[in-house]
Amino acid sequence: MTEAQHHRTLHDHVVVVTGAGSGIGRATAVAMAEAGARVLGVGRRESALKETAAIRPGIAVLAADVCAPEAPETIIATAVDRWGRLDVLVNNAGATARVSLDDLTRARVTDLFDLNVVAPTMLAQAALPHLRRSRGSIINISSTYGHRPQPGAAHYAASKAALEQLTRTWAVELAGDGIRVNSVAPGPTESEALGVSGLTREQVVEVKREQASTIPLGRRGEPEDVASWIVRFAEPAASWLTGQVLTVDGGLELV
Repeated sequence: MTEAQHHRTLHDHVVVVTGAGSGIGRATAVAMAEAGARVLGVGRRESALKETAAIRPGIAVLAADVCAPEAPETIIATAVDRWGRLDVLVNNAGATARVSLDDLTRARVTDLFDLNVVAPTMLAQAALPHLRRSRGSIINISSTYGHRPQPGAAHYAASKAALEQLTRTWAVELAGDGIRVNSVAPGPTESEALGVSGLTREQVVEVKREQASTIPLGRRGEPEDVASWIVRFAEPAASWLTGQVLTVDGGLELV
């Protein structure tokens, strides 16, 4: 066996990755393909998805809004119709919102939970029949702030806390079907999230500087720092691992 073959630990696995047009989602789609998986990258921007697919063979894409009522069935059916099975669902699509309690609106809260909690739930439900057949896994992407207070972004943190609790509960609920459910909780990571969170460019620069200064390892994360651990949760070597939330944040949750 060559070294390249040895590292293709997900050979012929079929993986769906949401939010695959940038950041952690793009890095995860690429890393899964490098591990031998056939990947369906999902996101709202077709042009960004095509850029992801161009990085590595083995990545197909689907432009879809994961919050749309028909999206879960469409996404899962697209992967299964193309490759005949589904082994891993990576619920990565999400949004952050830095807004104080004073300034919060009902619509902002509803939109946040719809994307960060409801959409992953409905995708997991749609994937269940196929994951039962493959004895596959679900990997939810949370955040350090799912278990660490974040003043000024309480409802974002609460939505990620909800996702972590779903992870633990689904792990027990689905264990009898051989389905593993885990979560990776990144710390501040380079992505487009801050840029679309409502902050000005100057505010984004300041937030990044502040975050880097508080992280014990002295820097914000790169998407690849996180993607490698998402792949590890999907690998057969992790077959006795479920219900876990792995924080990948340079030590931020410790301070």
